[in-house]
Amino acid sequence: MTTRAADLTAQTLERRGSSAMRPIRDALAVTGRNLIGYRRVPQLLVFSTIQPVIFVVLFRYVFGGAVNIPNYQNYLMPGVFVQTVVFGAMTTAVGLATDLKSGLLERFRSLPMARSAVLAGRTGADLARNVFVAALMAAVGFLVGFRVQTNPIAFLFGMLLVLLFGYVLSWIFANVGLAVGDPETAQAAAFPVVAPLIFASSAFVQVSSMPGWLQPFAKYQPVSVTASAVRALMIGGPTASFVIQSLAWCAGILLVFVPLGVRRYRRTV
Repeated sequence: MTTRAADLTAQTLERRGSSAMRPIRDALAVTGRNLIGYRRVPQLLVFSTIQPVIFVVLFRYVFGGAVNIPNYQNYLMPGVFVQTVVFGAMTTAVGLATDLKSGLLERFRSLPMARSAVLAGRTGADLARNVFVAALMAAVGFLVGFRVQTNPIAFLFGMLLVLLFGYVLSWIFANVGLAVGDPETAQAAAFPVVAPLIFASSAFVQVSSMPGWLQPFAKYQPVSVTASAVRALMIGGPTASFVIQSLAWCAGILLVFVPLGVRRYRRTV
């Protein structure tokens, strides 16, 4: 009896452990499925890198002379890193809307998999793409004259903050994609959200150069705060306050939009 009881206890613990790991395994499987899409259609990855490179060239060599900021390339590149992952987060909305319209999400729901895996897999794949794009943009930045003024560890932490911010925004756009259910509409709906955050921010110009009525929004919105935090980590300046504010924005967005996304997925599919 003792041996049988021990066997039953071991089996119960094994099932519980397997059940606890199931959402993670399911999310990794969906992440792999989405990454395979980039391998089979490499044009998606190629074109997602062209736009950030164009922004770097335009702002560095076309608009840089009109911006009264010394060593503008050092000011610019942290903002470009943030801008790149913000625009990249829009692909989460488009990807989910495409899967929803094609009926793939309904097939996922019929499978014995965790409900959170579809959203976690989509955002996880977009995070992996952002790692590649951010590394490429760092290389482009060094080519146009960007130089780290702090140290390699601070630079690495700044890049990790950029990737975290992009991942957080993916959850916002996951809700957008599920809400509209059409890839073209998702892209059109995402841009009005992205444009004010990017261009009314400190990503490319100093907030003090903006009209007085716009400065409060531009100073405290998440893109400005994160760009300032990354800039401080990479080229120096007051760091702790901006980093704390950026992490607070990330935590707040996740707390709001992750439950909303899971609930919307359950209602939509």
